[in-house]
Amino acid sequence: MFDGYDSCSEDTSSSSSSDESEEEVAPLPSSLPIIKNNGQVYTYPDGKSGMATCEMCGMVGVRDAFYSKTKRFCSVSCSRSYSSNSKKASILARLQGKPPTKKAKVLQKQPLVAKLAAYAQYQATLQNQAKTKAAVPVEGFSWGNYINSNSFTAAPVTCFKHAPMGTCWGDISEGVRVEVPNTDCSLPTKVFWIAGIVKLAGYNALLRYEGFENDSSLDFWCNVCGSDIHPVGWCATSGKPLVPPRTIQHKYTNWKAFLVKRLTGAKTLPPDFSQKVSESMQYPFKTSMRVEVVDKTHLCRTRVAVVESVIGGRLRLVYEESEDKTDDFWCHMYSPLIHHLGWSRSIGHRFKRPDITKKQDGHFDAPPHLFMKVKEVDTAGEWFKEGMKLEAIDPLNLSAICVATIRKVLADGYLMIGIDGSEAADGSDWFCYHATSPSIFPVGFCEINMIELTPPRGYAKLPFKWFDYLRETDSIAAPVKLFNKEVPNHGFHVGMKLEAVDLMEPRLVCVATVTRIIHRLLRIHFDGWEDEYDQWVDCESPDLYPVGWCQLTGYQLQPPAPQSSRDSQSSSSKQKKKAKSQQYKGHKKMTSLQLKEELLDGEEYSFLQGGSDQESNGSASYYIKQEP
Repeated sequence: MFDGYDSCSEDTSSSSSSDESEEEVAPLPSSLPIIKNNGQVYTYPDGKSGMATCEMCGMVGVRDAFYSKTKRFCSVSCSRSYSSNSKKASILARLQGKPPTKKAKVLQKQPLVAKLAAYAQYQATLQNQAKTKAAVPVEGFSWGNYINSNSFTAAPVTCFKHAPMGTCWGDISEGVRVEVPNTDCSLPTKVFWIAGIVKLAGYNALLRYEGFENDSSLDFWCNVCGSDIHPVGWCATSGKPLVPPRTIQHKYTNWKAFLVKRLTGAKTLPPDFSQKVSESMQYPFKTSMRVEVVDKTHLCRTRVAVVESVIGGRLRLVYEESEDKTDDFWCHMYSPLIHHLGWSRSIGHRFKRPDITKKQDGHFDAPPHLFMKVKEVDTAGEWFKEGMKLEAIDPLNLSAICVATIRKVLADGYLMIGIDGSEAADGSDWFCYHATSPSIFPVGFCEINMIELTPPRGYAKLPFKWFDYLRETDSIAAPVKLFNKEVPNHGFHVGMKLEAVDLMEPRLVCVATVTRIIHRLLRIHFDGWEDEYDQWVDCESPDLYPVGWCQLTGYQLQPPAPQSSRDSQSSSSKQKKKAKSQQYKGHKKMTSLQLKEELLDGEEYSFLQGGSDQESNGSASYYIKQEP
């Protein structure tokens, strides 16, 4: 049992000599606390300092509080009983797993004692854990097994600024040491040991107990933000016992020296890590708040909805007119689809007035400052106009980028967009994108980046050519300079795993993979499903999450669909999904990199040619205007 570790924020050199060190610790980023040997008392299992174990009743407690100079017993009664005939019976009771005797309860100076003495409660906990494990279904999904068995990599937490700890994850990486429960122990109490991070996958870390060296037999996955992971030094300050795993407890005779050598100079979690996790999981939206949200049956308008629940920043919104609360809509609190009350009127957007004339008791309007702010734009000069052509992600089929038209220009930079060839006569399927939205693109974007552009439904002149189409429709392309060309250093790479919302069924969060990267645009594939269900998503979308997000927030994760499930459901569930998504897919065509200068309305532009798996994280634009 070890205590006395000190975490500090400044770099210090090791106090142990290099020739005593059994293994060099790889240098880690200096922003994490460094473990140092500052001369404090280290304790180890023989109980010579710090913590001690009563030789009579088995009680563990602070050594200084024990009885007699030798500190062998927790109380006078245990000291006397040790030499009596009751010793044999007491030791037998300990071996049989019975709780400590009442004599040990005189030791009240350490709060840990009460927990350690409650062996009956510990036994009940073990039984509950066994029941829980037995209840896990056969098809239960484990991120750890999935990643290990396929050698996958996961997108780092720093890629998701909207997720818990996304902006304060720091330099948590392989090699960082933590204190975790020791599951390889026969003691009837919860004890801890030091472990090092072997591999990171989002929030999840593959841990290896200190002392196992290259032995991975007891490696285990754990959520770094979970309640059972602590910085080194936590046990010392909390009075928790550190006990080496049973498998290696005889490997070293001097565990104190071993830990001093291994841990001095290594990195651990910040002391306030758990507090930061808790703070990052506080969400400003509360139940009963009223918002304006897109009407899922008529994309061209918004409706009033009420926040029914908040899970990990995701909101379950129930449309205000839904009496049985089943007409709902899921989205993240930073979604561009929700707004404060009065937003639609302020920009000229269509709005369905609720039949309910009076707010229900307890409902209140969400304050405007809670909603995601859009970038301000200057509409005074050259700006978008009705009838201009562009390319846009189809909100009813997110796997497709389609030929589109600006149908209406609203205030504050908002535009109503329609998909050519599939619009309803009344415009009920127009949808609202802001001018800075990463989901709209200038004419020619798909051709440059070798993405299949979906032509208007019924358009017979294939392969589709923008120059011909603009001439036939007597239209002009929206000026390239009006589009958002910022590309953040997002950190995503092709093949990375993550958890992603199926935006066609936004209540579902699924196991997913990044399969293409075009500047800031990500192609998200749902593991186990066909490519036709892939979705184009922005790198800063609030509907993408790190591996382990569902476990951390308590949201249900949808595992990859097994082959048998895909075969059996191919004619039922997929047809249902197709019907709901109203996919408008054009014929496949060969793309060309030849562009006509005329289609850019007289201005000369040269386009940057992007590869099929472009991974540019820089700020370079998709296209560059040539200066005369």
